[in-house]
Amino acid sequence: HSHSSCGVLRGLHYQLRRPQAKLVTVTTGVIYDVALDVRRGSPTFGRWFGLRMEAGRGVQIFVPAGIAHGFCVLSETADVVYKCSDYYDPADERGVLWSDPHVAVKWPVAAPVVSEKDGRLPALGDVGDADLPEWKEP
Repeated sequence: HSHSSCGVLRGLHYQLRRPQAKLVTVTTGVIYDVALDVRRGSPTFGRWFGLRMEAGRGVQIFVPAGIAHGFCVLSETADVVYKCSDYYDPADERGVLWSDPHVAVKWPVAAPVVSEKDGRLPALGDVGDADLPEWKEP
């Protein structure tokens, strides 16, 4: 469960050794949710998908394991709930810089509030292969 204020941007995060698939639901407020493929060898590596999600609309997004995830809050506050396929391990968390110009996510906020930790994340091109999940053909 994540509770955030207007303009807060979280992400883009993923787990490496214990990848988490996530079912994301907004229970209060409005967010712009983003999923970025960071799976080494994937045919969609480096591509992202964004979706505006509003509480009460019945919209959820499934983020597969190996996909980086983030969101920004568009309402006064927002509550986001995740159902995850594995436990969160802080030591296993990795991420990609939200403002990476090569990924070029079109965030709908001009000056987001970003944590110091998220502001220090590397651009996708600077993440070594050892820190990227591997894509496995289905």
